[in-house]
Amino acid sequence: MRVSYLDRIKACNNARLDGHLPLRIGGHRLGRVAPGFASVLEEWPELFIRGGDTIDLDPAQTTAEARSAAVAEVFGVLNDRGLIHGWHDELYAVKAQWSDPPVMLAERAALPYLGLRSYGVHLTGYVPRADGIHIWVARRARDRANYPGMLDNTVAGGQPHDLTLMENLVKECGEEAAIPPSLAQTATAVGHVSYVEQPDPLRVKPDCMFCYDLELSADFVPRNTDGEIESFELMPAAEVMGLVRDTEEFKPNCAVVLIDFFVRRGLLGPQDDADYEAITAGLRAGG
Repeated sequence: MRVSYLDRIKACNNARLDGHLPLRIGGHRLGRVAPGFASVLEEWPELFIRGGDTIDLDPAQTTAEARSAAVAEVFGVLNDRGLIHGWHDELYAVKAQWSDPPVMLAERAALPYLGLRSYGVHLTGYVPRADGIHIWVARRARDRANYPGMLDNTVAGGQPHDLTLMENLVKECGEEAAIPPSLAQTATAVGHVSYVEQPDPLRVKPDCMFCYDLELSADFVPRNTDGEIESFELMPAAEVMGLVRDTEEFKPNCAVVLIDFFVRRGLLGPQDDADYEAITAGLRAGG
């Protein structure tokens, strides 16, 4: 069977949204709810108002604070019933795009059940050598609830509501790779990748990952401090490219971030892959 970079991008853009109901908050469509989860929300018809093929969050909830409290109560009940996967006790901002003010805050694990966009930061740490670029690749701890033991970006993390992107990047750099703040703050913002993933029939993840590059010196060795990463390995870019293209060893969205790195660094061009146009378009398939 042929394997390709495009396969990795398709793995993150696997959502099948037929039958999903648009979710409107404050009159604007921000999410989409799977039919199976829409039936769960029918227990709260005054908050999640069903109108034909659309769900509206109660228009009487006119402030971010009121919406946040109402939705938190519902998802607290559902989590107590064991119906919510991966509860984090971490609030994310719900917004149409990054620059907008949040329409509410919600538990990180709740967002996919409402098809709401999540944000995160991903950093590729690289070392330029005479024989080409080398990349620091992380391996996730075996006890992780999601994607245990799989390969990961140098640093990555979701975006909580109460930090700026750079504050979050500095925090994640320290926790995941012992990169000091003074060094982490020199990382270069290089754009974003986006995708619409469907982990299971009840959840949709229209995620946006802000990407950063960080050149590291030859004598710097990342070291995990929070238990999320088992080990780091400095690999030639060609080896990393082969692992991304030919295997499923990388966590899916991390593979997409690396493909973006390959394209930006001129390691993957139109002469290298017949699917180049589809690959570059797919890097931002989630809008």
